[in-house]
Parts: sequence; structure tokens; C-alpha cells
Amino acid sequence: MAIHSEPGDEETGAEPAERVGFMSWLRRAAIALVVLLLLPYAVILVYRIEFVRPVSTLMLADLATFNGYDRRWVDFDAISPNLVRAVMMSEDGQYCSHHGVDWIQMRGVVEDALAGEATRGASTIPMQTVKNLFLWNGRSMIRKGLELPLALVADFIWPKRRTMEIYLNIAEWGPGIYGAEAAAQYHFKVPASKLTPRQAALLAVALPNPIDRVAGKPGKGLRRLAGTVERRATMSGEYITCLNE
Repeated sequence: MAIHSEPGDEETGAEPAERVGFMSWLRRAAIALVVLLLLPYAVILVYRIEFVRPVSTLMLADLATFNGYDRRWVDFDAISPNLVRAVMMSEDGQYCSHHGVDWIQMRGVVEDALAGEATRGASTIPMQTVKNLFLWNGRSMIRKGLELPLALVADFIWPKRRTMEIYLNIAEWGPGIYGAEAAAQYHFKVPASKLTPRQAALLAVALPNPIDRVAGKPGKGLRRLAGTVERRATMSGEYITCLNE
């Protein structure tokens, strides 16, 4: 005797199969997301090795869009101390005293935001370094949430000299211009080791907006900022002791 299936039987069997397939896809997506989030921490360990020469996400984007870029890696000792001092005084005056995040500055930013006031920058050099290496530009709470733990881990694993070396070799100083050596050659026609205090200060104050702020062709405002940073850099002795260790 033939057995006839009811019309709903096939749908009942298909529904669990579809659900199982969706849950399997969801698990794979979750695993991929976790791997993607953890991968930068593994790469931070690799970048601890001194002969490794990291590239930034912007540099990779330039390659992906066939624009190319100019970056000439130089060791920390081949970068003028004038630039090191100027960048530290301009970007992160407490570089040697914090552990990746300047919590005092960060608290001030949060308080200003909660009060509805304009917020000031509180990114440290470790924060900017991991952002350039692993994340993206633009203001975003998601990006900031990813950036903070990365900066803490990077500061724990990398010596201060290594962090500064990486930062000064991946920082953007113009369209397709990355790192201190390419920037010094492009803007001033000198190697990074020969930058004067004024040239170093101009490069330092250009960092927040290197496309609009052209270190080699500074306007009055940029020259004024550079003068302030240059004066601070000449008195930065006690602030940069960690780079001599």
C-alpha cells in the first residue's frame, strides 16, 4: 500500500535544515570576526622584531588603488633628534610617562563630550601608531574602542624607541608621502638625519592634517605653530628620557 505524505511534511523537514544552515553560517561568521579582531594583537608581537618594517593601512590602500607611495624606512638612530623632540612635544608631551593611553587627557575629552562642548584631541603616539597600522581614519566610537586596547598592548610589548621608530616611519606627510625620510626629502630635500629644528617643527605641526598643512610651504599660521613647538622641543630634555634607554 502506497504511503502518501501530507503537504506540510516537506516544509517541516526543510525548515530545520534551513535553520541549521543559517546557524552554521552564523558560527563561521562569528569565528571569522573573532580572528579578525585578535589578528592585530598577534601582528603586534611580530612588529616587536626590529628588522620587521611595518606598513600602514593607508599605504596598503594606496597600493590597492594603484596610486603607489613613497616610504623609505630608516632606523631610529638615523632620524634627527630634532624631529623626535618636535613630534613628541607636538603630539604627545607625556609619551614617556603614560602606558599607551593618557587617561587624564582622555577623561577631559569624555567630560567635554558629556557637557556638549567641542572635544580636543587626546590620541597618544601609541594610539596613533596602532590606528595607522590596523584601523582607519575618521572619528568613530567603534574605532576608538578598538584603538585603546591595541595601544595598551603595543606599549606593553614594544619599547618606547620601537614605537617611535614605527610611528615616524609610517606617519603620513603628504599625498603618498610616508615616514620621516620620504617627508624630509620631499619637503626639504634633505635626509631625515639632517633636519634642522625649524624643519622638524614644521613637519611635526603638519601631522594632524598633512594634506592641507604643507610643511615645505608653510603659511603664517603654520609657521607660528612651528615656532611654539620648536621652543618646547628645546626644553624637552626631561620628557624624552625613555628614548635614551
